[in-house]
Amino acid sequence: MEARESNREAWNGGAYSAWVNRFGTPEQAAERLKDNPVKSIQHLYRYFEEQVQGKRIMNLMGSNGIKGVALALLGAEVTVADFSYENQQYAEELARAAGVELRYVLSDVLQLPEEEFLLSYDTVFMENGILHYFKDLKPLFDCAARLLKPGGRLVVQDFHPISTKLISSSGTTAKIRKHKVTGDYFSTSLEPSDVSFQKYLNSGENSSSNTVYLRKWTLGEIVTAVAESGLRIMSLEEMPNLSSEVYDKGIPKTFTIVAERIGS
Repeated sequence: MEARESNREAWNGGAYSAWVNRFGTPEQAAERLKDNPVKSIQHLYRYFEEQVQGKRIMNLMGSNGIKGVALALLGAEVTVADFSYENQQYAEELARAAGVELRYVLSDVLQLPEEEFLLSYDTVFMENGILHYFKDLKPLFDCAARLLKPGGRLVVQDFHPISTKLISSSGTTAKIRKHKVTGDYFSTSLEPSDVSFQKYLNSGENSSSNTVYLRKWTLGEIVTAVAESGLRIMSLEEMPNLSSEVYDKGIPKTFTIVAERIGS
């Protein structure tokens, strides 16, 4: 509980300013999204079946709403759940500027209001830098399973444990990029880290508490937790660095699990 409260405090200590620095004002970001909503979800879009039009989608820990608003622009009925009111502020202003509806549930995802589980979502998705905030993954995937309608789809895309737990990289160009095995892949420790948006804050915008506590999981632990939550794993795809075909060649940087809720 102490780690969760520290994480919540950190995510309410500068996130809005960080997103303005990173993406521009909500109005500026909305214009880019309206021009090409698929661009911001291009690495996820193909996992959302053939279309999102008319689908009810839950984005757990959806942060600033960039992905949620993009999906809403494509015709989905989108809900974001996140415990940061600064994320909520940016997301709601973004949605208004983009001219779409976006429900935002300000809540720890493990303490969602019971009425959320009555809505029967077609898709629940989480992406990039989410799983390491949990000391136990099963309650998270139990939550996802409860949110889904029978036959509904869970899409989880996150950083690959090989890169987050085992390998450290240095160098700024492909020719001098070096990789070393420096970590313990099987470590179960809770590690302190700067909150991820910290790098986008200017001097004087820093949160008084910017430390989060992360538990980095192995791929086997993640797959097992999904399966134990009553979800049928349909695919597991491991991918190289999606931002470059040269950097980190041969090293898995992200993975995506697609699973389906079975039963009634």
